[in-house]
Amino acid sequence: MKILFIGDIVGEPGRCAVAQMLPRICEEYLPDFVVANAENAAGGVGITKDTASSIFASGVNVITLGNHAWSKKDSHTYIDQEQSIVRPANYPSDVPGRGWAVYTTKGGQAVGVINLCGRVFMDSLDNPFKSADDALKLLSLQTKVIIVDFHGEATSEKVAFAWYMDGRVSAVIGTHTHVQTADERILPNGTAYITDAGMTGPRDSVIGVRKELIINKFLNHMPSRFEVADGPSIFSAVAVDVEPGGHATHIERLQFVV
Repeated sequence: MKILFIGDIVGEPGRCAVAQMLPRICEEYLPDFVVANAENAAGGVGITKDTASSIFASGVNVITLGNHAWSKKDSHTYIDQEQSIVRPANYPSDVPGRGWAVYTTKGGQAVGVINLCGRVFMDSLDNPFKSADDALKLLSLQTKVIIVDFHGEATSEKVAFAWYMDGRVSAVIGTHTHVQTADERILPNGTAYITDAGMTGPRDSVIGVRKELIINKFLNHMPSRFEVADGPSIFSAVAVDVEPGGHATHIERLQFVV
């Protein structure tokens, strides 16, 4: 099975990049299943029904989220109702939505998706390691092909989590920093790993935001309203090959200027 995971989609430029590039990439890589992190898809922070619908229309099967999942208040009901959106599993159990789910590809293969948020330099949520254990108790009974989006700031936490999951899931793919890392590998027990899949959004920016706004903030420490940058975009993703038993056999970084 071939899995394509698209890195953090930022604003309209990111959504346009997905709409433009995904059909071409699907022709070349022939993925059976496409996952995308889209917690910044609506104006650079959060998600809405309309932005999610446009991403699904481009060919994405499942959307994962992160610490900005709840930034658009009017999206909470939608996140709860839309079965193809997965929010971090280590949020309290009574928040809207689901932290993991099983999906079926067009070819009839089952794929599990887990979304988690890290805790280092981020909000104090439930332990993502233990939340993953809890999810796998049920998820592993339904499928051997399991993809984890670990939405975290600290590389150490992401790497440690990947080693903890090695052989238990097919892939641990990091998101959140918007900078694609060059450490993709297959761990000894068959789990594909990369610290961050990167960003799909404005290239000439500071992780998606207009660069002059961020530079000024570093210079004067004054608050400012962040705005999504314009100009050319990058499309960042990871392609993973998984055998029926759930072990990954190949992982490849992808990045294109749109």
